[in-house]
Amino acid sequence: MTASNSDGSRENQVKILLVGLDNSGKTSILTCLKGIKNISAFSALRPTRGARWEDFEALNKAYLVVDLGGQKAFRNGYLNDFTNFLAGTNKIIYVIDVQDKNRYDEALEYMDRVIKQLCNPNTIDFSIFLHKFDSDFEIDENDIDKLFRTIKRVVPPNFNYSVHKTSIYATFEKIIIT
Repeated sequence: MTASNSDGSRENQVKILLVGLDNSGKTSILTCLKGIKNISAFSALRPTRGARWEDFEALNKAYLVVDLGGQKAFRNGYLNDFTNFLAGTNKIIYVIDVQDKNRYDEALEYMDRVIKQLCNPNTIDFSIFLHKFDSDFEIDENDIDKLFRTIKRVVPPNFNYSVHKTSIYATFEKIIIT
């Protein structure tokens, strides 16, 4: 059991914000983080409306994961109240659907707005998940290279972040862009 602080947070709890456009795979990533491996569980997932708070334990750690539904109708609201979402956050995972090339610009514009909300950006671990890197989907490496270059232009200099190619079907592969 983990002790609670006066503000209701749990000591040693890891708080993660999952951010990105709708249909990018945030809820699937959350399902994986919770240790659910039954593939049929993923077919029952529905779009997250608003913010979904999940409190669970995995690998002997307590986690609070906030899955911010990515529909356009909610994004400005999150950004207007981002300070409250950030309180106690250890990690932000920004998710981009690599299979949805038509929305790369929209995803990167939203990511830029999220990064600009960070008062002290290097106190929170920031990861970009290039998600849905599934083995059964042909991904044009030229498109991915272009996406990497665009990410490097969008992210401010001296901002600490990492980029990961991810899929719910495979172990996460870590790629660090400098």
